[in-house]
Amino acid sequence: MSGKFIDLFAGGGGLSLGLMLAGWNGLFAVEQDSLAFGTLKFNLLEDEGLCPHKYNWPSWLEKSPIEISHFIEKHGKDLARLKGQLDLLAGGPPCQGFSLAGRRKSNDPRNRLFKHYVELVELLRPPFLLLENVKGISVAFRKKAKGGTRNKRAGKPFSEHIKKNLQDAGYQVFTRLIRAMEVGIPQFRPRYIMLAIRRDLLKSHRNFDPFHDFNRRRKAFLETKRLPLKRAITVRQAISDLETKGKKLVCCVDAAGSKQVEYSHPRTNYQRLLHGELNGTAPNSLRLANHRDKTTKRFRQIISTCRHGIQLCEKDRKRFGLKKHCTVPLDADQPSHTLTTLPDDFLHYSEPRILTVREYARLQSFPDWYEFKGKYATGGDKRLRECPRYTQAGNAVPPFLAEFVGLLLTDLNRKLRQETA
Repeated sequence: MSGKFIDLFAGGGGLSLGLMLAGWNGLFAVEQDSLAFGTLKFNLLEDEGLCPHKYNWPSWLEKSPIEISHFIEKHGKDLARLKGQLDLLAGGPPCQGFSLAGRRKSNDPRNRLFKHYVELVELLRPPFLLLENVKGISVAFRKKAKGGTRNKRAGKPFSEHIKKNLQDAGYQVFTRLIRAMEVGIPQFRPRYIMLAIRRDLLKSHRNFDPFHDFNRRRKAFLETKRLPLKRAITVRQAISDLETKGKKLVCCVDAAGSKQVEYSHPRTNYQRLLHGELNGTAPNSLRLANHRDKTTKRFRQIISTCRHGIQLCEKDRKRFGLKKHCTVPLDADQPSHTLTTLPDDFLHYSEPRILTVREYARLQSFPDWYEFKGKYATGGDKRLRECPRYTQAGNAVPPFLAEFVGLLLTDLNRKLRQETA
């Protein structure tokens, strides 16, 4: 017994995809970037996309990108009519201002987008709420003392402000940090999950915890997918079939002037799971970067002389003349670091190149039939305003994680509704 959901700050659709695979019915999604919305629309709205699940998009909402404050202002009356019909309000608001991997800024304007989520909570009052974000949202910002020096005393984590707002709105709030690798994703990626349940549904429950049976649910989830319980999926198990070694390179089908591997077949259980019923058909977004000879030589030296699976140390950065701090040659036999939106942050474990978007997608647990649309990458000041394919894949909620949480919510929904029937 699943219900209806709305996805806010939906990006390229990773959260929606996972919830749909868990049996939830998507009404619509809100996303302001045109490139990310193009991916979401192709896969989860249009018949051409191969996803077996589609949104039940309402006639009053245009099928186009829209900024959330404009969405609320324009469709307030339409949203009010959804009250009592919606079961879950989900979302992964932009996390760049909280990320421990980036430049944490307490005054990043994207941090304040949560207020629109809370605004919709108060308007719709669904039984369940789901928020997904980076671990850093639960870590307090350091307060600056006079003169710009850092004060050792930390302020309150932003997650506590969100929790307080939801409690004031009549919800009981529960949180847990889930590592992506715990649910079969070949990536360490710790994610902060906040579930909230409307307080009137918990009147007969004391010390209720929706995560109390986490390990049993996790075991059942991995068994269903035929993935190991005690061993993490490694980078090699995720992307070895996309290596260029021994493969013919052909013209990239969606990037003129570039090459891609001629795909043959999956090699591991994880690859077969994500390849699905494509029967050897090449997934999209396989474009290989056109590195200069100097860059390829440097990458080859890094791969052969530096430790894999960790960022280059200061000594190695100086040796290779690198100013950027986050350069990681991936370890083939470990899960990946948390992916970022910058494609040159990670090097392939055995080939002197960055990863392809499809390799990003594999490390995020996207099925091979899920197609990414729009330009591959962007640079300069456009990085703050555009969401190309690498950004869509790197920023996404991993579908396996969303599916796992969706199944957990399905169980809660069934249990609580049976008790109140």
